[in-house]
Amino acid sequence: MGSTPILVLGAGMVGTCTALHLQQRGFDVTLVDRRPPGQETSFGNAGLIQGESVEPYAFPRDAGFLLNVALGRGAEVHWHLRGLWQMAGPLLRYFRNSHPQAHALATQHYSRLIAHAIAEHAPLIAAAGAEDLVVREGFRFGFRTARAFDEGVRRAQALAARYGVRHRVEDGAALAQAEPALRQTLAGAVHWLDPWAVRNPGALVQRYAALFVARGGRVLTGDATTLQRAGAAWSVQTDAGRVEAAQAVLALGPWADGLIRTLGYRFPLFLKRGYHQHYRAPVTLRQPLLDAERGYVLAPMEQGLRLTTGAEFAPIDAPATPVQLAKAEALAREWVDLGEPVAGPPWLGARPCTADMLPVMGPAPRHPGLWFNFGHSHQGFTLGPVAGRMVAEMVAGERTWIDGAAYLPSRFG
Repeated sequence: MGSTPILVLGAGMVGTCTALHLQQRGFDVTLVDRRPPGQETSFGNAGLIQGESVEPYAFPRDAGFLLNVALGRGAEVHWHLRGLWQMAGPLLRYFRNSHPQAHALATQHYSRLIAHAIAEHAPLIAAAGAEDLVVREGFRFGFRTARAFDEGVRRAQALAARYGVRHRVEDGAALAQAEPALRQTLAGAVHWLDPWAVRNPGALVQRYAALFVARGGRVLTGDATTLQRAGAAWSVQTDAGRVEAAQAVLALGPWADGLIRTLGYRFPLFLKRGYHQHYRAPVTLRQPLLDAERGYVLAPMEQGLRLTTGAEFAPIDAPATPVQLAKAEALAREWVDLGEPVAGPPWLGARPCTADMLPVMGPAPRHPGLWFNFGHSHQGFTLGPVAGRMVAEMVAGERTWIDGAAYLPSRFG
């Protein structure tokens, strides 16, 4: 294939890893984004490479939970009326696909990707000189009540039996000893042993992008919305002028839907927005901790202790409404002395989701030379190298090392 030129639009974790894997296969890759690598969705997450997350997030079906969401109670979910209206169709399909039987089928396909996440990150971390950013000590689900703790332990045992996910059960005393920063004794925790924690997620993407450049790749500033077909090629406007190539990969995360709509595609996509804020905690946690009954995560970062929120259903351009962050902060202060927030407004980003809970990876059904790599929901940071390898293998005409049929864009017509 020589040095065949190809464009990759989107320099988050998925796009950057796609560029690296195409480069490894001999392509002349230009990576294009309106901002530097790792500054959008990949910047604002809990920084976890989640080897334990073998089940995609289902739409909650508990009537009490849904009532609380509808009434605006709790910290787990917030919604905008315009967002619900715009996303009504995909959300209804998401609800249907979250039925236990349908969810079990989705989990079969999803777990095959997650199973390779850590192994695919490892060589990139080493080659990018990013070992200083990574802590390999796992991730905890903390439980406030004995009932929820018991349910969490049963789920962990089931996942261990079915998928080999390693964990350790810790009662309240063991958790207090492991995490002395906790201010109260909890019912217990499930300590997932496989995940890796990244102390600066955006910096890891930047290291991967620097590795791509060191190996001869180009990173340009440009606007993906200028993508157009030019004869047998695709072109996009950048700060270096209009750049073209015979093929292009769309790895635009939450912005993918807006662009593919201009090409005539109507996929069942929707967004879950989220917020984070850093705090100058006088004594921080050792490992990231999920409040399993309230839906937020506390993660130690280089910038401070990061508090991340659950899901907000709102249009991507809607004004920030960080009501979840305020609720989560109040709950988190029950557990940890957060200290003062680091100066600056809370970060806001969006997670790109699909109604069937599986990513979109493969050739665009009606546009030769165009490839899709988006829709990784909560796990774009985790799955970036897996997704990048998968699509690069497809572009190169190789047999994919994971059967990619379940993730093809053609499943949506």
